[in-house]
Amino acid sequence: IVGLGESYWQSVLQHPDLSLPILHETLLSGKNLEGHSAGASLNKLNAYIAAGISSCHEPIKADEVLERLRLGLYVMIREGSIRRDLKEISKIKDFGVDFRRLVLVSDGVEPEDLLKKGYMEFIVQKAIDCGFDPVTAIQMATLNVADHFSLDGVIGGIAPGRYADLLIIPDERTIQAQYVISNGQVVAQNGNLVKQPRRHTFSKQSTTSIHLNRKLNASDFAVIIQKAAEKIEVRIINMVTDLVTSELRMTVPVIGGKIRQDVSCDIIKIAAIDRTNNPGKIFTGLIKGFCLKKGAFACSASWDTTDIIVIGANDADMALAVNRIFDLQGGAVVSVHGKIEAEFPMPVFGILSDLPMKQIAEKIEHIKNKLSEFGVPFPDPLLSLITLTGAAIPFLRICEEGLVNLKNGKTVGIIPG
Repeated sequence: IVGLGESYWQSVLQHPDLSLPILHETLLSGKNLEGHSAGASLNKLNAYIAAGISSCHEPIKADEVLERLRLGLYVMIREGSIRRDLKEISKIKDFGVDFRRLVLVSDGVEPEDLLKKGYMEFIVQKAIDCGFDPVTAIQMATLNVADHFSLDGVIGGIAPGRYADLLIIPDERTIQAQYVISNGQVVAQNGNLVKQPRRHTFSKQSTTSIHLNRKLNASDFAVIIQKAAEKIEVRIINMVTDLVTSELRMTVPVIGGKIRQDVSCDIIKIAAIDRTNNPGKIFTGLIKGFCLKKGAFACSASWDTTDIIVIGANDADMALAVNRIFDLQGGAVVSVHGKIEAEFPMPVFGILSDLPMKQIAEKIEHIKNKLSEFGVPFPDPLLSLITLTGAAIPFLRICEEGLVNLKNGKTVGIIPG
């Protein structure tokens, strides 16, 4: 453990009574406080950093990087499947600043990208292609990282007494490993493994983490209105982009004392189900803009919570998808008309797969294709779904307690007022 990961500035400033004791204990343990300061500037940014934050990976422009460097932060430059900021941020190389606090990161890489492009070697190569000095680019992925986490006496360089995997490359401007040496042995040569990696055996506890007090049925997703009414105003999660949401208020019909999906108006249900602390606790809301025309889509790898999150055009398929995740002990599932159309098992804590990378990529691609067939327009619908529980992206999110307004940190219900 090297630090506390990604403490959001809104949480720190809005709820200091909850956040500061955790940050304080982390600092007392000699560990880093990793930051997330997207949207913060001036007084808010300074107050956030004053809590002991050491880094931020959210800048998307060179001037935002410069602002954070001047305030003493390490800045991570993202180049992965979710964010590709390196080209724009590379303008920082012309600002005359020291690069010792710049770090290259991926912030998430899809299996398909790992197979086609590679990992950090691709990112370092792109930094060089964007004009960074090759030695500086390599330093931003090695020594700077070790310095940040106070591990430079152990890793980050090639020297006596330090640990390092070694790459032998054709020249300093071409990050293409001819040999990879790990633990004193050649493990890869010219892009091919010459030594198979060890296979990890996961504990029973890590592969039995999906807990429900019972299997779900369609009625568990009913949105019941207590008062007699033919119509009622509701809060709806509105997909502004594939990741960003807003709060939309609409008047919807009440049928038989319940609010139902209206696929013709692109209003479907979304639910978060606790699978850990209070197994089976559910909050069901409404979402617009996901464009799912039929069936349901569920996943247990939701951001910032241990919830199962599910969206659906009908309640029965929502229950089927969640129950299948329980059977798999984690994963992503697409169900339509009472049948499982696609699935991707993630049995390790409900968030990791133990399949070979190629199979993972194929299963995710199958899910994407099915959801596209059912109307979902997003390039990565799995990411769009699992981030709906995350506190990192504005601004209306969901958890098993209700809808969460990230602007004020309050949890609210589906009915305003």
